[in-house]
Amino acid sequence: MTELFADEARFAVWLEVEILAVEAWASLGVVPAEAARAIRERASFDVTEIEEREKVTDHDVAAFVDVVQAHVGGPEGTWVHYGLTSSDVVDTALAVTVTRALDLVIHEVELLEAVVAERAREFRDTPMVGRTHGIHAEPTTFGAKLALWALQLRRERRRLADARTMMAVGKLSGAVGTYSNVDPAIEAYVCARLGLHPVPATQVLSRDRHAQVLYACASLGAAIESFALEVRHLQRTEVREAEEPFRAGKQKGSSAMPHKRNPVKSEQLCGLARVLRGNLTAGMEDVALWHERDISHSSVERVILPDSLTLAHYMTVRFRGIAEGLVVHPERMIANLEASHGLVFSQPVLLALVEAGMTRDDAYRLVQRNAMRTWEEARPFREVLADDAEVTAVLDAAALDACFDLGRATARAGLSVAALDHPGAA
Repeated sequence: MTELFADEARFAVWLEVEILAVEAWASLGVVPAEAARAIRERASFDVTEIEEREKVTDHDVAAFVDVVQAHVGGPEGTWVHYGLTSSDVVDTALAVTVTRALDLVIHEVELLEAVVAERAREFRDTPMVGRTHGIHAEPTTFGAKLALWALQLRRERRRLADARTMMAVGKLSGAVGTYSNVDPAIEAYVCARLGLHPVPATQVLSRDRHAQVLYACASLGAAIESFALEVRHLQRTEVREAEEPFRAGKQKGSSAMPHKRNPVKSEQLCGLARVLRGNLTAGMEDVALWHERDISHSSVERVILPDSLTLAHYMTVRFRGIAEGLVVHPERMIANLEASHGLVFSQPVLLALVEAGMTRDDAYRLVQRNAMRTWEEARPFREVLADDAEVTAVLDAAALDACFDLGRATARAGLSVAALDHPGAA
């Protein structure tokens, strides 16, 4: 990923655009065929030479063209950059680089999705308490939680693919996009050979395309952040249902406290997601330019595009390591589920009372009253209900027992895991 955005790689794509444009002109009979061949054979550059020349031109593309022409030599070199404006080269080359970078990110998301899906299947029937507002709600399974992560990653992969389609475009239409000094056939020829689709443009490609790429990166970052945040919560001492992988005997959790095993990798990912969101804001600011173009977007993109794509790639790889090595404690999940004295089964009790003929409001208040007693007395909810004559007048012991059936509560939690086997599900 880093190599894609290095100066050597950037100028190499610029050079390919320039050479293809010359060859396209030659196919139209404008550039002599021997000149096109000479440019293909001799066109090259040296990054240091370009940097030195830019000190004179104060224009990076002009410096690049000067150096390439000098390397070609002779009259043939004068055909380099014929009919083009700087953005024809820069924007088209940037589209090539960004699509290649997106391919790397998409590949890593596919790998991460596969890992998370496999772990979801591993824990398909592992019960745990579901929490809303951080408070015990109802039973679920760890597999269901992970399956939803995998499905979210599938959606992120589709967003990245859509952004790639939006970005896989080029333009070689001249100074304000009117083809006044360049034949549309040149654009079609160059784009076809670079795997791009020619699109109408001003002097630059519309920056909503680049903003969509940044959104896809930020969205992926937000997804990984949500997974990492969950790991952080599950690793808390009071919870301890799952933990990041830890290299015992090598890794140190604290410089002062040898017992510490902190979720530092997950915390790092949560922090980096903020950078991606910040870059998206800058990318949205780049959409509005003066008239047919200005260069207020250029300086911003030189930072945020390589940074966002590299960060998205890094975060995906990093979280795959966490997902693969995640240490899960099923026994702790059961202990925590039981820690609320069976209150996680309050809704089945409510519904059983309603089915038995009680109004919903009366049933709700009856269950809530006993739930509060359960907390106050730290007794099993099932036992507290059995002591309430209003409850036992409606529900017998068998009916109450059915309400507290954990297997019944999680019987359909596996549907989320099953959805992973359907490619269209997301």
